[in-house]
Amino acid sequence: MNRIVYVNGDYLPEADAKISVFDRGFLFADAVYEVTSVLDGRLVDFPGHLARLHRSLGALELTTPLDDAGLEEMHRELLKRNRLTEGAVYMQVTRGAADRDFAYPASSEPGLVAFTQAKALIESPTAAKGIRVISVQDIRWARRDIKTTQLLGPSMCKMIAKKAGADDAWFVEEGFVTEGTSNNAWIITADGAIVTRNLSAAILHGITRAAVMTYAEAAGMRVEERPFTIAEAQGAAEAFITSASAFVTPVVEIDGVPLGDGAPGPVTKRLRELYIAESRARAS
Repeated sequence: MNRIVYVNGDYLPEADAKISVFDRGFLFADAVYEVTSVLDGRLVDFPGHLARLHRSLGALELTTPLDDAGLEEMHRELLKRNRLTEGAVYMQVTRGAADRDFAYPASSEPGLVAFTQAKALIESPTAAKGIRVISVQDIRWARRDIKTTQLLGPSMCKMIAKKAGADDAWFVEEGFVTEGTSNNAWIITADGAIVTRNLSAAILHGITRAAVMTYAEAAGMRVEERPFTIAEAQGAAEAFITSASAFVTPVVEIDGVPLGDGAPGPVTKRLRELYIAESRARAS
């Protein structure tokens, strides 16, 4: 690859992009991030991602070296320099470099890095055939609503799923599904209710999740925010996940139990179509 990336004020070839070994994002995962989808060379729901970024920054007493206008300008410059028409922009804000100490430094210059990733979002193979998930114990920390870079737990559980022959894992805590390793989890009941976990510190407040709820309700669909169990999910008519890169992706098997006929269902397909159409129309 020969991408141009953004590192602390500079646009650099990726081979020349470097951060300090004392950056607290590297040493402590003392950092937050956002991933914004790109369709037709435009940003999808960028204001929503900025709002969540500020929520995460506030929770960790972090600041960013650029204001909102500067962050948007940086994203658009990366799109331009990398000629990206479909994929994503990853942005990470760290507390910056300081001598290693568990306590926050009295002062430090925040770090900011960003890069693009080209990816087929609309013509996705997983969306066409659906994914298989397994359930795993939720081993993560208690503040999953903060979008931090400490993602070792989700990475480990993603690999547990891969080794088990599945595509992903759904976390379970106190008997109920929280979310997927990098996505929000949904089911569709036999009577047509679209169900996803209610917002709390237990799950990430997904930008795609919020958009899908809005579009579903506007289309006259019934949405319920509540916990559900793996057993309820296995008995559901359909299931799916949402995220910035997955959009709406069907789940066709949970812990070895196929849902329906084991193929993506009609409601999930409709939700994906709605999300893509609305995202393309609203992207900026």
